[in-house]
Amino acid sequence: METTQKQGKILSGIVVKAAMKDTVTVLVERYVMHPKYKKYLRRGKKYLVHDPGNSAKVGDKVTIHEARPISKRKHFVIVSRPDDRS
Repeated sequence: METTQKQGKILSGIVVKAAMKDTVTVLVERYVMHPKYKKYLRRGKKYLVHDPGNSAKVGDKVTIHEARPISKRKHFVIVSRPDDRS
């Protein structure tokens, strides 16, 4: 019996708050079509994201990955930042 590990969600967004220790708030926006008017609307959701070392600043575009629960509302970890160009 072979166990397979599930791949978590990978999202990208912009850091909107970095005032907490080891935590940033990331705004992830998506486009949704209105069912009646067929116009595309922007919908956003804020996620609390674990940021070890407090390296992300407000305005940074980051990629986040789903992880095990770190606290009550924190279930994502930062994967890459703009300065990780390697």
